[in-house]
Parts: sequence; structure tokens; C-alpha cells
Amino acid sequence: MRTERKLTRLDRVFARLDREPERPALLDVPEMSRHRIALFAGTLAFYLAIVWAVLISSWLVRLDWQVMFFRPYQQWPEIHAFVDYYVVLGQRGPTAVMVAAWLGWRSWRQHTLRPLIALGVSLLLLNVTVGAAKYGMGRLGPHYATTIGSNEMWLGGDIFPSGHTANAVVTWGILAYLASTPRARRWLSALMAVTSLGVGMSTVYLGTHWLSDVLLGWAAGLLILLALPWFEPLITRAESWILGLRDRWYARLRRAGAATRPVGPPVAVGPSGSAREDAPPREPAAPHRTRSPAYLAPGPHTARSDRTPVTPAGSRRPPHADRHPRNTAPAARPLSGG
Repeated sequence: MRTERKLTRLDRVFARLDREPERPALLDVPEMSRHRIALFAGTLAFYLAIVWAVLISSWLVRLDWQVMFFRPYQQWPEIHAFVDYYVVLGQRGPTAVMVAAWLGWRSWRQHTLRPLIALGVSLLLLNVTVGAAKYGMGRLGPHYATTIGSNEMWLGGDIFPSGHTANAVVTWGILAYLASTPRARRWLSALMAVTSLGVGMSTVYLGTHWLSDVLLGWAAGLLILLALPWFEPLITRAESWILGLRDRWYARLRRAGAATRPVGPPVAVGPSGSAREDAPPREPAAPHRTRSPAYLAPGPHTARSDRTPVTPAGSRRPPHADRHPRNTAPAARPLSGG
């Protein structure tokens, strides 16, 4: 008996991904245009200028110290509670979960894995580039500064650039990058810029980052978003590989299910032991039905006329030695002499 395999939730998700996108005309994939290349080059130059200004302890480092001594958290203590919650928008864990949930729904609606894979690629680039810069330059934060006016570089810190700011740019900016229309992309890009700068200024308010850390973190996150079109072929190949792996897994499950199916009807065999080609196919045997056993009275079966009526008080017919059943020859009587 062949039974259909029950689909799991993951099977239904992949089955939906096999369908065509709902709105293929509106799924606009950004390309590395001249305008984007110019923005990338300008942002990279701004990034290098910030690093150089900090390395030579320029006016930017002096501004960092002035803001630190100003202590914004003491100047405006009434907004401290709000800033403590707002800065969470730049933390890696909560923001990644929220954005992944939204992009997962987008993947379900558009029948594609591209939004989730793009998020994974952007976060991977963020960890590699920002992490390497943090530990490579080793700058100490305001709470751990040792020398007034120093740039606090290569002292074992991990504060430059600001990870909160870069993470806010990437995680919220990926929503603008994956927007379906150019108009939505422009509005979401402006919202991302305001949100990420607000997260960066919140860290300056709390005294956990220098102002230059925030500027460099904002540039680092923007560089990742601007470079994502270069990784679109990789995203496409990753999606094809995942779906191909899914197909091979399904084929393996089907082969395993076919190996465990019951054997079909028997085949007629000729005298030589080989299957007869001219033998008509046998109809499948009907399923054997079991019936409940009928009640049978104990003892040998006798004719109704030969049965002795029985009453609660016993038999009404006296025993006769010479009585014999019907249709049988009477026994020979012994001859008496006389």
C-alpha cells in the first residue's frame, strides 16, 4: 500500500520558493552604476580621511576630548532613560532578529531566498571589515583613556570604528537596499541615515565612544551597503546551491521510500524458471476478510428427529435398548433357544 509523505513546514516553505515571484516587474535588483561607484569612492575617501585625522592627532582628536569633558549625560540627564533604550537599535542581536523576521516574510511573499542571503552576506562583511579595523587599530574608549589629548591608538582597545553605528547602518540599510521600488528605496535610505546617526550620537551621549568613532562607523557601514551589488552574483549562486541541495535531499528521500515499498503481484514462471511473457497479468488479490467463528454445539451432529427432547426435569422419553436411529439397519438379535 503506497502512502503519501506528509509535508512538513520546511517542505511547504521550499515548495513556495519554487514558484515564480508575485511581482517580477517590481523586484528591482540594484546594480553597480556610475553613481553608486562615485558614492563608494567618496565614502572610502571620507573613511581614510577620518583614520588619518585620528592617527596624526589632529583637530578631530581635540574635538573628541572636548565632547568627552562636556559629559552630555550630565548636561541632559532627563533623556538618559530614553537613550538607553534607543541605543539598542544598534546592537547586533536584537536588530538582526527583527530585520531577519521581516526579510523572512519578504522571502515567503516573493518566493526567493535573496533577502535572507543578502542579509547574511552584509552581516558577514560587517563582522570581517569592522572587526579587523577595531582590533587592528586598538583604540581605547573615553572611559579607559590614559593621556589627555592622545589619540589612544594601539593600546589594546576595540572602539574604533563604532560597531553600534556600523551595525545600525547595515541592518536597517539592508531594508532600503532590498526595497521593491526606487521611491521606497529613497525614503528608507533617509530613514536609515537618521536612525544610524541617532544611534551613534547616543553612544557619544553615554560616553562609550568618541565622536570620531561614530563618524568612522557610519562610513564603514555605508561602504558595505554600497558594495553589495558586487556580491549579487554570489548571492544568486548561493540561492541556486541551497535549492539544488534541497532537490538532492528530496531525491534521496524518494529513493529511500521506493526501496521500502511492498513487493508487487507475483509473476507467472515458465518451466525453465524464467518469467512467461505471454502470461496475462494477474489481478491483485482481494483482501482476505475474516469472519467471526459460528457457534457450534458440542458433540456429533444428529438429525432433529433423533434428538431426545430435554426438559429441566430431564428427558421425557424412556431409554430403549432396542431403539436405533433412522436410516440404519437394526442390529441382529440373538436367537433364543426354545
